[in-house]
Amino acid sequence: MNEKDVNQTVNEEVEATEEVVETVEVDEIAELTAKVEELTKALADAKNDYYKAYADAENRKKRLQQDYETNMKYRIQSFALDILPVLDNFERALAVKSDDESIKNYLTGFKMIYDGLMNALQKEGVEVIEAKDKPFDPNVHQALMTEKVEGVEADIVLEELQKGYKLKDRVIRPSYVKVSE
Repeated sequence: MNEKDVNQTVNEEVEATEEVVETVEVDEIAELTAKVEELTKALADAKNDYYKAYADAENRKKRLQQDYETNMKYRIQSFALDILPVLDNFERALAVKSDDESIKNYLTGFKMIYDGLMNALQKEGVEVIEAKDKPFDPNVHQALMTEKVEGVEADIVLEELQKGYKLKDRVIRPSYVKVSE
């Protein structure tokens, strides 16, 4: 074979190899492009899932923090509800009038205990709801009776039958009242 024939054969083989390489490269590029698109979509999905999980965690954290703050704010409520009948009994005992010195001494002791309980409750945010001679408010008063009284406007509290109490901004027991018609 002469040099010209060898060069031509080599050139033909090189061209054939280049065609095969081009075909392989095009196929590889198509595969790699598809793989990149698939991975890009998977990454976008993973990011989306991450952001959703992060937002859920943040919302849960805020809700738990709010629940904790509410629980701390109203932690004394069940105790206050249990102690209110005791305060009512103290008030009834203190309403007793007597000239006997021993009874007066007991009443003085009862008054000291009552004041101590009220101060402790006030420190925790428990307040008496003012009712007498105030306009009737169904949010804090419960009308048990009505009465027509001359010279008194309608819907004014005439008498407080049982004291009502609030814990901070929440009514824990409404005032039972008699209201003017």
